[in-house]
Amino acid sequence: MTRVLVVDDHDFFRGSLVELVNASGDLVAVGECADGAAVAAAVAELQPHVVLMDVRMSIRSGLEAAAELQRAGSSARVILLSSDPVSRNRRAAEANGAVGYLVKGADADRVLDAVRHVARGGTAWPEDVAAGFPAVL
Repeated sequence: MTRVLVVDDHDFFRGSLVELVNASGDLVAVGECADGAAVAAAVAELQPHVVLMDVRMSIRSGLEAAAELQRAGSSARVILLSSDPVSRNRRAAEANGAVGYLVKGADADRVLDAVRHVARGGTAWPEDVAAGFPAVL
C-alpha cells in the first residue's frame, strides 16, 4: 500500500484529498499537515512514500518544505499542487526536489494516477500526465 502525506492549508481541500486517497483502495493517507512548517517532522514520523503538497501556504510554502526534505535526504517523493500555471513554478519545483506538479483543477483520477506513478519512481509533470504516465523503467 502506498503511503501518502497530504499537505494543504485549506481544510476542506486537504480533507477532500485525504478522502480521495483513502477511497482509492491501494493508497492510504497516513497523515495530513496544514502548513509546510510541519512537513519534515511528519515525514520523519510517518514515512510516506509520496507527499502531495500545496505550493502556497501561510507559514512555509510547499517549495520551501520540498527543499527542506531534499536537504535532509528524504526518500519521500513530492508532488506539488497549485492553482497557478505550471510554467510559473516548474523550475522552482524541480530545483527544490519535487517530482511532479499538478494544477488543483485536475480530476480525481489524474491525481490518483499521478500519486501511483510517482510512487513507482516516475514523474508527474504535465507532459507525463498528457502521455498517460509512460512506463517507469
